[in-house]
Amino acid sequence: MLLPELREEVLHANQEIARLGLAVHTFGNASGIYRAGLDGSGREPVVAIKPSGVAYAALTPEDLVLTTLHGIIVEGKLNPSSDLETHLLLYREFPQIGGVVHTHSEFATAWAQAARPIPCLGTTHADYFHGPVPVTEPLSAAEVEAAYVLNTGAVIARLFREQKLDPVAVPGVLVAGHAPFAWGKNAAAAVEHADLLEYIARLAWRTVAIDPPTDGLAHYVAEHHYQRKHGPKATYGQKSKS
Repeated sequence: MLLPELREEVLHANQEIARLGLAVHTFGNASGIYRAGLDGSGREPVVAIKPSGVAYAALTPEDLVLTTLHGIIVEGKLNPSSDLETHLLLYREFPQIGGVVHTHSEFATAWAQAARPIPCLGTTHADYFHGPVPVTEPLSAAEVEAAYVLNTGAVIARLFREQKLDPVAVPGVLVAGHAPFAWGKNAAAAVEHADLLEYIARLAWRTVAIDPPTDGLAHYVAEHHYQRKHGPKATYGQKSKS
């Protein structure tokens, strides 16, 4: 069995989607990438992804499907996730990321279905997302007909290019009319960001329901919170000992 450590990491990420309540039944999927490739050269990175329609509780490391960045099966007897082409395009477009998670979590999906970005309304949001959680443009009829799954990734990548967003600073997105995608340095971080995105979406929904008097958190407060956690002079957490 190739890449057992990557398989275990991605298996655990998929199990976490279910444990955290981020998907019902077989909705959602997680993947991870080994960018060094099987020969260690980095020329042919390998992606491990959940097989299509398999219950999370039944998954084993052997069930995961390994593919190249262009969808050629490297190892696996099952069909890969139906969202494979979206994951692969995100890995190609965002070389900084090592894991991708797609969920249909309740509140984040509600914002996606409303085609509304999630505004930064408080410091909880500002700690993890540098600005609003963006929402894509709806896919056109031509994009859906030509290559729906591939173009789901393309519309995400186009949004990040057009708005000059850093996928490290904004580790997730809402696909209009669909649901959220999140990512991170590995599959575990991608699940963490998917979980945080759902929590932020739920807080924002409740805040908007109260009808707050402002459009969001003051920019200077949001910036302070993000930078203290992620900036070059971050003070959050413990310093590593040399």
